[in-house]
Amino acid sequence: MSDSEQDAASGRAPSLGDVMDERRRLLALAYRMTGTLADAEDVVQETYVRWYRMSDDERADIRNPAGWLTRVASRVALDQLTTARARRERYVGEWLPEPVPADLFAGTAPASGTSVTAHAATEDPLDRAVRDDAVSTALLVVLEAMTPAERVAFVLHDVFAVPFDEIAEVVGRSPAAVRQLATSARRHVEQQRAVAVPRAEHDATVRAFAAATRDGDLDALMRVLAPGVTLRSDGGGRVRAARNAIVGVDHVARFLLGVMAKQPSLVFEEVVTPDGLAFGARAGDAFYGVLSAAVVDGKVRDIWLVVNPDKLSSWV
Repeated sequence: MSDSEQDAASGRAPSLGDVMDERRRLLALAYRMTGTLADAEDVVQETYVRWYRMSDDERADIRNPAGWLTRVASRVALDQLTTARARRERYVGEWLPEPVPADLFAGTAPASGTSVTAHAATEDPLDRAVRDDAVSTALLVVLEAMTPAERVAFVLHDVFAVPFDEIAEVVGRSPAAVRQLATSARRHVEQQRAVAVPRAEHDATVRAFAAATRDGDLDALMRVLAPGVTLRSDGGGRVRAARNAIVGVDHVARFLLGVMAKQPSLVFEEVVTPDGLAFGARAGDAFYGVLSAAVVDGKVRDIWLVVNPDKLSSWV
């Protein structure tokens, strides 16, 4: 039981410290819904603004402050997702989720204030996989293809174990409709999870890919790329990046070697993301970007290169 839950049980109004203790969990939830730390920070800030706009008596009447904060943050995120589509239509080039270190949100799910004991005891392997990978680029890319309501329902139920009737209050639909939203969202995720490989295989393949790229070995690089491989790079108009996805073994390999030829000072360093092993790139003292990948059958199928400085705050 969290401090804010204990307060509710005792009838004591939650203290500032108790409420602020929920901040990291709320940030983790908002990041999963929005895909960037900056947007997640905005969601959390607005959530706390709404909390402190209430009177002391109104706050004291809230029996589960953690649950209240979760619902409000989810509503704010839902509103933000609804407007984000229009913003991303104006985004320069490809839009990718912000990559984060593997342990940035460790221990933040499930949500405080929800009954998750039975859920944890009965969850299937997909549930556990989702909890492990819930901030991976691979999964966040899948979430980007969902409707805002699907995304909110999936994150709240499958990641934070919030019951359908509570999610219904957030999205303004019936519990039955929310269940359908979550089912549709889970179908998308199941399709993505069906090609997941063991972490050791992922990491070995990514190391071979990075070595071939670093060494300028075109043949070795092409051998480690899957047919139909797709590379997406996100510069956000801030730095140079490919405006469109690059598809195909030959095109992707030559693009990567071209980047290395134009920037010979780039140095790759291993980093760990929720996707597994990835690489941070530096040019001198400057952090250039994060390159992560999805591996299928021992070959790299998807490459995500984030060089937009606004999405590198966790790494610099």
